[in-house]
Amino acid sequence: MTHVRLSDDELPTELQDALERHDLRDAQLLLGQRPPHVIADELARMNAVDAVVAFRLLEKDEAIKVFEELEPVDQQAILMGLRDTAFRELVEELDPDDRVRMLHEAPAKVVQRVLAGLSAHERQMTAALLGYPEGSVGRYMTPEVVAVDRHLTVRQALDHVRAKGADAETIYTLPVVDAGRRLIGVVELRELVLSPSGRDVLDLVAADAPRVYASDPAEDAARLMRETNTLDLPVVDSEERLVGLLTIDDAVEVIEEADTEDVVRQSGSAPWSGHYMAATVWQLARHRVVWLLLLLLAATLTVAVTDAFEKTLEQVTQLALFIPLLIGTGGNIGAQAATAAVRALALGEVRGSDLPVIIWRECRVGLVLGTMLATLGMALGTAFVGAQIALVVGVALVIICGWAATVGGTMPLLAKRLHIDPAVVSAPMVTTLVDATGLVIYFLTARAVLGM
Repeated sequence: MTHVRLSDDELPTELQDALERHDLRDAQLLLGQRPPHVIADELARMNAVDAVVAFRLLEKDEAIKVFEELEPVDQQAILMGLRDTAFRELVEELDPDDRVRMLHEAPAKVVQRVLAGLSAHERQMTAALLGYPEGSVGRYMTPEVVAVDRHLTVRQALDHVRAKGADAETIYTLPVVDAGRRLIGVVELRELVLSPSGRDVLDLVAADAPRVYASDPAEDAARLMRETNTLDLPVVDSEERLVGLLTIDDAVEVIEEADTEDVVRQSGSAPWSGHYMAATVWQLARHRVVWLLLLLLAATLTVAVTDAFEKTLEQVTQLALFIPLLIGTGGNIGAQAATAAVRALALGEVRGSDLPVIIWRECRVGLVLGTMLATLGMALGTAFVGAQIALVVGVALVIICGWAATVGGTMPLLAKRLHIDPAVVSAPMVTTLVDATGLVIYFLTARAVLGM
């Protein structure tokens, strides 16, 4: 049978059709045409039964690569459908850090079955990583490291790498340690290869290379790697002894997970695990409804404010025409400022101590934006309702914009000080707050300008 090479978009339909026909040979040929990350994406879209069937059609080496590309929740579903022999072989081949990532928030029966299927050495490493705090570097680092003694020559170090490198996850960055395994610095494999064989390793050590403690937040460590262009980051314990390396692939995953969570929270939803296309309608709704209910309750403030100023509206009904314009503009400016603040916090560009500077900066930005928008707003207002109401709209718009930018820029920093995820108090929450307070500003401005 002749098979034409399929594009990534064609594989899902063809593979699903082959599985529905129970044509396992055709399905296996289709899987053999695609790289691991494409296969992993397709498995994540399938129901659990079809995903296990397709996974079992893969060659052993290919299966490991595909498995490592899956999200933890999808890995757990695959494991539960494997027989004991295949189960043990798969979990034994995984790197310890990948294994721990899979077991994060896994059901107890999954954890027990995985640990029971491991050799004593792999079980010990996995248990050690699980012992670190959740979200710490220790949960993501690899303990399989080739460390070089500080007293070796370049030739001896390279011999050591050849002897031990096959058991390590990475050998690009080689930590240099003393007799007590305390970290002295690092040396790159490239430096060893290009240096004279009789030269001392200590002469090549970068003693000022960044390092982190195993209990430090993994996100902070990953962003440090990005800032310093580091491929592998040494991880030490409280006594400066080397315990592992955070590799660049794991750092990328940490940042991706953190950024994904921030984006989801900024949209007013709760994060979920697994592939979007595999999630049911009920699952998606369940993760969104809690925040929507909270925002709905918070939005009642807007109703209360409008009710409190009912007499003002009765006297000048034309004021009601501009309510959507004012609260919409204020909400948008607040959301922009909040998004910028969350991003700056995530990248380490601002700190809690910068709060006074942020307040002053965002207030001025809001006033500038408000002035520009008020020019257009007054022109439109004059055309529709006259100069007096237009003046109210223009003045209120400047004040609301300044207030909205200040609130949006400072709320994430205040949340950070209170040890709350800044993304939680971002766009939707800021918009709701600005809507209510913006109405107060508008009606008070109307009373002052119109002499009511």
